[in-house]
Amino acid sequence: MPTLLIADDHPLFRDALRTTVLRIWPQARIHEAESAEQLHALAQAHGDADLLLLDLRMPGQQGFEALRQLRLRHPQLPVVVVSADEDAQTMRCAMEQGALGYLPKSTDAATLAQALQGILDGEPWFPPDALQAAAPGAAQPGPSALADLTPQQTKVLQMAAAGRLNKQIAHELGTSEATVKAHMSAILRKLGASNRTEAVTLAQRWGLSERR
Repeated sequence: MPTLLIADDHPLFRDALRTTVLRIWPQARIHEAESAEQLHALAQAHGDADLLLLDLRMPGQQGFEALRQLRLRHPQLPVVVVSADEDAQTMRCAMEQGALGYLPKSTDAATLAQALQGILDGEPWFPPDALQAAAPGAAQPGPSALADLTPQQTKVLQMAAAGRLNKQIAHELGTSEATVKAHMSAILRKLGASNRTEAVTLAQRWGLSERR
């Protein structure tokens, strides 16, 4: 059964998230925090949790500071931002800061459940707007984006293209599933893909199989 951490200062929204999580995984273990202080204590006590759902605006730590601190102190802890902020640049920034997903608080229950299930299965989830956000005049990713991947990211993408699951990729590369998920999140950002399937499709179109 999965262990999830919920960090949000609004009790009603924590209740809604908890209800959705328990609908998907009735036996899930859930721990909650309503302030930055409680959040960091929770992450310290449950750093091996399967997922942390993080609000960007927590009392005691605003914006991306909490996310940056979590990625620094607990890099193995998968984090998904859940926020009322639906600005595309904010969503893109969350991706660049290492979040494995971004769920606007306006997300309907069915989409939320689908996204959470996919994320725990190793599929990062970001709204399309997050992936389309770019500086004015910036070029859209193309075949040259493959050259921006690190050797390890290229291996992860090639193995994903071969149909391997995150657990299998982690085993073959001698690393953790959390690390594989982090690589996949970076791959999505660099290729401008909205999900794992699109990343593989784009990479194959751009000649991934020819790279060694």
